[in-house]
Order: sequence, then C-alpha cells, then structure tokens
Amino acid sequence: MGMADEFKKGVFFSAVGKYSNVVIQLLVTAILSRILTPQEYGIVAVVNVFLIFFQMLADFGIGPAVIQNKTLSKKDINSIFSFSLYLALFLAIVFVFLGGPISSFYHNEVYKPISAVLAICLFFYGIVVVPQSLLLREKRFGTVNLVTILANIASGIVSIILAFAGFSYYSLIIGNTVKAAVLFLIFYLKTQVRAEFKFDTEPLKRIFSFSKNQFLFNFINYFSRNLDSILIGRYFSASALAYYDKAYQVSLYPNQILTNVISPVIQPIMSDYETNLDKIKTVYLKITAVLATLGMPLSVFLFFHANEIILFLFGDQWGGSVVVFQILALSVWVQMISSSTGAIFQSANRTDLLLLSGILSAVVTVTAIFVGIFAGEMEYVAAMVVIAFAINFVQTNYLLMYRLFKANFTEVIKALVKPFLMGVIQVVIFMIMPEMPFTNLINLIIYGLVFVVFFGVGLLVTGQMNLFRQVIAKK
Repeated sequence: MGMADEFKKGVFFSAVGKYSNVVIQLLVTAILSRILTPQEYGIVAVVNVFLIFFQMLADFGIGPAVIQNKTLSKKDINSIFSFSLYLALFLAIVFVFLGGPISSFYHNEVYKPISAVLAICLFFYGIVVVPQSLLLREKRFGTVNLVTILANIASGIVSIILAFAGFSYYSLIIGNTVKAAVLFLIFYLKTQVRAEFKFDTEPLKRIFSFSKNQFLFNFINYFSRNLDSILIGRYFSASALAYYDKAYQVSLYPNQILTNVISPVIQPIMSDYETNLDKIKTVYLKITAVLATLGMPLSVFLFFHANEIILFLFGDQWGGSVVVFQILALSVWVQMISSSTGAIFQSANRTDLLLLSGILSAVVTVTAIFVGIFAGEMEYVAAMVVIAFAINFVQTNYLLMYRLFKANFTEVIKALVKPFLMGVIQVVIFMIMPEMPFTNLINLIIYGLVFVVFFGVGLLVTGQMNLFRQVIAKK
C-alpha cells in the first residue's frame, strides 16, 4: 500500500474516531454542564492541570519513540512496557501525596481525597502508552479509534449517572478513571504485551535519544500550555478558571474535529520517509494549505457567534465564558496548523528541533501569560495567549522551513494567502448581516448555513476548490 493510500485509510479511521468522540463529548458535556456548577467544574479543572503533568511524566516520550523505531522486537517492547508500568506505579503513589500541597496552594482541602482517586486514573494512563503506541506503529488506526469511542461512551455514561446521583465533581473524576481503565484493558488484550519483573534496559537506551528530546519538549510545552490555568485558579477563583477552561476547551474543538484527524496519522506513515525531506515538506505544505483554508473562515465564524455557541452548548450559567471564547477564537486557525508541526519534526527524526521550538514557545507563552495575569482579568490572559500563539507560529515554521527543509519561509506564506482571502469574505458577510431574534439553536443554524454558502463561494473565488480535489484524488 502506497503512502497516499495509507494516509487515506488512516485519516478515514481517525475521522470516524474523532468525530464520534467529539459528538459524545459534546453531548456528555452539555448534560453535565446543566447539572454541575462552574465552581464544581473549576475544582476539577485545577486538579486536571496536575494530572496532565503527571501523565506527561508517565509517557516520558516513550510513545512517539516506539512508533518511530521500527527495529524494536517483541522482547524489546515488553521491556519498555515493564519500565512504563513501574514508572506509572511510582508516579501514582507520588500523586496521592500531592493532594496536600495542592490543597495548601489553592486553600481548599478537597484536593486531598480527589488526588487519591485520580492516582488510579494516572496509573492506567501511564501503562496504556506502550500498547496504544504499538497499535499505531502497526497502523491499526481502526482499532485505536473504535476502542477510544467505546471508552468515551463508558466514561460519559458513568459520569452522567453519578452526577444525577449527587456525586458532584467526583462524577467527572471517576468517569475519567473509567475511560483510562477501558483503554488500557482493551489495548493490552489487543497487543498482548507482557510485563517482566526484571527487564532489559538495552531497548530503553536505544530509544533514549529520541524519547529524551520528545519528553523535554512535552515538559516545556506543558507549562506554556497550562500555566494560565494554574495561575487563574490561584489568583482569581475556581469559577473564573471554569469559565476560562470551558472557553479554551471549546476553542480546541476545531482541532479535535479537523486537525486531530490528520495529526495522529502523520508520524506512523511519514516516519517511513525519514530521509526524504522533500516528500515530508510537500506533505506539510499541503496540510498547512488545507488546514488554513478550513481554519481561517472558521475562526471568523466562531468570533462573531461566540455567544450563541457557548450558551447553546452549556446553558445560561456559562455566560462568563463568552468573551474569553471570542478572543480565543481568533487563534483557532493558528492552533490547527501548529498542531501538525510536532509530527513533522518527529517524522524527520528531528526531535532536537522540536525541543528547540518548544523552548522558544515556552518563553513567549509564559511571558504572555504573566502579563495577562498581572493585568488582572482572564480576558487579558486570553488575549495574551492569542498573541503568543501567533508569535510561536512564526518561529516554529521558521525552524521547519529554514533549519529542517533548507527552504524559504515564503512557501508557508503562499499557502496562507488564499485562505486569508476566504476569511476576509466571512468577515464582510457577518459584519453586514443583522442579528437574528430567534433562539440560540435557530440562530446558529441560520448563521451556519450562511457560513457554508460563503465558504463555498470563497473556495470558488480563490480557486482553493482545486486543492481539495487534489487531496481527494490523493495527489
């Protein structure tokens, strides 16, 4: 099977999985947001920041390294899995005792019992890394996505039942734990990896140079991506964090629906072309053009209709998220394109450049977040984060084009010109279009139809329709 066919197959299964999971998450969130309060969501948002950090420690860059290294034998995989099991167990124990410091930092004793429950969740997320990466390495995209759908359904059902039963924020925490457990159990059975009491360290040494850079990138990227939530929860309030977090999560939905369909497929397939940089560059520029064509007009739509989107999805009690979401919507197209760059660095086996990009991004983002926090409003934080995304987009693509591909940055700019014109068309239409006096749902349907019509007009006017024809034709 050729690269184009593998991409088509991978993207198809990834699309089925991502779209199904987004629908499931939206339905579950829409129900839970009308049962639980912003305060309860804020408590979970605080502890989730630390959970994500420990999940990153548990991964240790092993996942992408397993996918990239095609020489690892079954025995090697078992040794790496054994290491990940011991590491996950150690981190889970540490996480139990982390509840005390978290409670002191946020002046709320509730985080002590929450940390004990989430330690179980962390353990399962830690030991699922190797089985899941092995399935991706074997390009079994259908299996990975089907299992993820089942895990999300199980998690959603448990969370909703517990929320109705009065379990408050524990309904979210236990639901997440159920998801991690289901993912591990099925992936484990599908791959039949085995843990060993004593394991060989040689396979770990072989993947260390790759996983080291990947881990350091993830470590740095964590703080640049989560510092805003940590500081908002500490210096503003749990409710403010809930509003901010809800807006931020919705701003990521386009990534989940569009970009994350492509990104998981890039490294498993493009790693076969590690030494063919021209091939990787061609693929990246085409991906950039496609994502920008979708993302720029979509950013405009989300900006103009943030109020209807937030209130329809979560209810009137989440009005505090509207302005933050409107600001973050401006960065949607940037996030969509940037989310694919990591897989490109990995495919070329240049995690050193990925690490450098992560360091530069962290400096920019952390500086921006502190400026926003000192300004005293979560809306200022959101605005500074958007500025940071834009700066980091430029520096990351500079590293890709000049350092990796030895090419000219203008190639990226050329890929963005026509999508920009499509965005301008949407701006003009929604600026002159009057406000609709109907319900949020009816208004969204009307605005959505207008968006689709003029998106099609933009494709025809700019000639971007040919780009999509080429993609469909697998050229």
